[in-house]
Amino acid sequence: MRFGFPAALGVKVAFPDRPVVDIAGDGSIQMVIQEFATAVSENLPVMVVIMNNGWLGMVKQWQKLFNEKRYSSTQLANNPDFVKVAEGFGAEGVRVEKPSELREALERGLNSDVPFVVDAIVDPEEDVLPMIPPGGDGMIKGRCKWSLSSW
Repeated sequence: MRFGFPAALGVKVAFPDRPVVDIAGDGSIQMVIQEFATAVSENLPVMVVIMNNGWLGMVKQWQKLFNEKRYSSTQLANNPDFVKVAEGFGAEGVRVEKPSELREALERGLNSDVPFVVDAIVDPEEDVLPMIPPGGDGMIKGRCKWSLSSW
């Protein structure tokens, strides 16, 4: 968390002729969103695809699965408009609300000559799998039924 975007900028410096894409959660990107200033000023056209579900998704998933849905400090109720924030730094972006819009958004981002954000709205109940449960015993794969007995 908060590492992907700065790392993507470093990768772009190392490989300026290759496309670089960071896939970030909405909580993660908010920790480093100011780096759009660096990306623009240093002419580093990376693409950031934000999985925007309005939650700190992985933490929520752990609270849901292992703490009986006792959510604490994981909802991001006031996310900014990530496209407008990127544009404020001189980057570009697009918001995607349907899977059918994703291909065009990715193509625009890959063909952009400035940093580009794809704000992809995703279902807050979607699972992030595979994951290793507490204690590191086994791995949860596939679609999780949110029951400890389903492992």
